Amino acid sequence: MNLGIGTWPQRRAKVRPHDVAVEFEGVEHTYAEFSERVTRLANAFAAAGVERGDRVIHLGFNHPAALEVFFAAGLMGATSVLLNPRLKLAELQYIVHDSAPKVLAFGAEQADNCVDLAAELPDVTFLSIDGPGPGGAYEEFLRAGSTDPVVIDLDLEETCMIMYTSGTTGRPKGAMLSHRALFYQYVNAIIGQDLRQDEVHLAAAPLFHIAGLNMMTLPTFTLGGRIIIHRGFKADAVLDAIEDSRVTSAFFVPAMLDLLSHHERFADADLSSFRAVMVGGSPLLEPTIKTWQARDVAIMQGFGMTETSPGVTMLEPRDGLTKAGSAGRLHFFSEHRIVDVVGNDVAPGEAGEVVITGPNLMSGYWNKPEETARAVEDGWYHSGDIAVLDEDGYLWIKDRIKDMYISGGENVYPAEVENALVSLPGIRDAAVIGVPDERWGETGKAFVVASDPAVTPDAVAEALKPLLANYKLPRHIELIDELPRTSTGKIQKQALRER
Repeated sequence: MNLGIGTWPQRRAKVRPHDVAVEFEGVEHTYAEFSERVTRLANAFAAAGVERGDRVIHLGFNHPAALEVFFAAGLMGATSVLLNPRLKLAELQYIVHDSAPKVLAFGAEQADNCVDLAAELPDVTFLSIDGPGPGGAYEEFLRAGSTDPVVIDLDLEETCMIMYTSGTTGRPKGAMLSHRALFYQYVNAIIGQDLRQDEVHLAAAPLFHIAGLNMMTLPTFTLGGRIIIHRGFKADAVLDAIEDSRVTSAFFVPAMLDLLSHHERFADADLSSFRAVMVGGSPLLEPTIKTWQARDVAIMQGFGMTETSPGVTMLEPRDGLTKAGSAGRLHFFSEHRIVDVVGNDVAPGEAGEVVITGPNLMSGYWNKPEETARAVEDGWYHSGDIAVLDEDGYLWIKDRIKDMYISGGENVYPAEVENALVSLPGIRDAAVIGVPDERWGETGKAFVVASDPAVTPDAVAEALKPLLANYKLPRHIELIDELPRTSTGKIQKQALRER
């Protein structure tokens, strides 16, 4: 019997075949239609030589094809790989050679790079989703597939998806996520969030990232809601969709929320249908939470990572202000500990590394057993995040271990300094890194994005003094126009160090 994730379109189609599953640029597909497309694509993959355990890549911005590739690969026992279309050719060459796919479906923005990749990989079937490029047309390939049922006996421990990490600590690593891991992720998400069968979910955050795909989009699919897909995030288009399509939920990173709340239309926008936003990537500041709560939109904040599919903890809306800045409490089927450098649990209130276990944990890194052994010890994944657990069981992320620096023998967590900076009037964004210092070994350098032209480095330094201990105060402050960020909104500290 196949209970894998790939069977879920046909399962959902048996329950509500005529309900709309996916809407994209004015075109709708019901669950029955979507299920048929997935079956055709799975059979087309098999006809193209894809076998059980083989990899199939989707390389592109948000598009229904991303979900179709994901489900079709899972249905036939293959493994989907969803890749960021912003990657350069050299980055793609590494990942594509590492994952060794049988099929690569790509969007128009990657057509030129795929010409080069196709020349290197003559045995790979290339499919153009929405424009010119090497290989055949995705839609023609799909429609040529049979509607015959795909029947396999699938083990839920088989790998359903490989999601590559961002590579901020070196070469990207492919986290292998089994059907079982994804099942428990979706159960966690459904239990922990106010998702309903009549959900109208807006997928504007990248589906090629773990949270954009797995926190709300696929749980909404599981419940039978409508998923409206946008190729990317545009504030105007998001506000239009909320008003015109009566969107009920979305996943955003903090930068997206800020762009919406600072938009000229925000104050008058009709948000009456918009029940909840799931936010991940970094903690939300209290003013942002209050801004959205004033519009009766519930904010849920999550903490997780690719290796955990991604849910670990969540801050529910009712705790948004009383525990502002916290990553919340555990998801239903997740476990964590806070440990010291030798792996012993620390007391509540003490800082340590977050280690995580649970059925939603990855099986390991693709082709990297040594990396897997370093990351997972006795079933516990070492996150590299420093955190404190309070007496109420709420997790407070301090920083990444690699971002912490030591000034005069004291540990300094940049996130704490950054929170103090953005609490100051006239400062919109901030990032802090450790830099060498002759006297203290290391000290902080702050990069500040000001919203007020009157802000100066000296004024910022003076305003920080009442907020932080002296050893935490950055000795260097530089005003910049914009912080470098990844597509998920995370600050690229390495780019700042290279300055």
